[in-house]
Amino acid sequence: MKIVVVSDTHMPRMNKKLPDRLLRELKTAKAIIHAGDWTNLSVYEALVAFAPIYGVAGNNDSADIIRKFGLQRQLEFEGVRMGIVHGHGDGKRINTEARALDAFKNVHLNVLIYGHSHIPVLKRTGGLLVFNPGSPTDKRRQPMYSFGIFQLAGGTVSAKHIFYNDKS
Repeated sequence: MKIVVVSDTHMPRMNKKLPDRLLRELKTAKAIIHAGDWTNLSVYEALVAFAPIYGVAGNNDSADIIRKFGLQRQLEFEGVRMGIVHGHGDGKRINTEARALDAFKNVHLNVLIYGHSHIPVLKRTGGLLVFNPGSPTDKRRQPMYSFGIFQLAGGTVSAKHIFYNDKS
């Protein structure tokens, strides 16, 4: 099962349409995960044309997006338990990844997906896959735009980033 993972699209401010590189992968996706900062429901409408969408709201999302998705979510695909959170928060002087881990501290997960920092992350901590897809439209200080692809089979997940230079 192929899942495309995105975050921090910040559309339409950062781009008027989904990037071509992302669109190519969406054509064969069985599901899409968005880790927040959609900034407009038009992003949802563009993505849902390809596959079912599972997501959370981020700190730049409006009340209607927060109502639709919530701030935290747990999913299970083919026996793989995933937690999704944007990673923003108030009052805690900890980094985004630590905040995301803290959001699911008492939950058994196989995968933790977060966004907010726009910094791609792919690592394993114990048995947990920690993944930030980066941003397909707003690379900030990163050298390239990015999103992720998960492949699930037999209760396991493999993950990779897709990096590219042109967000058109």
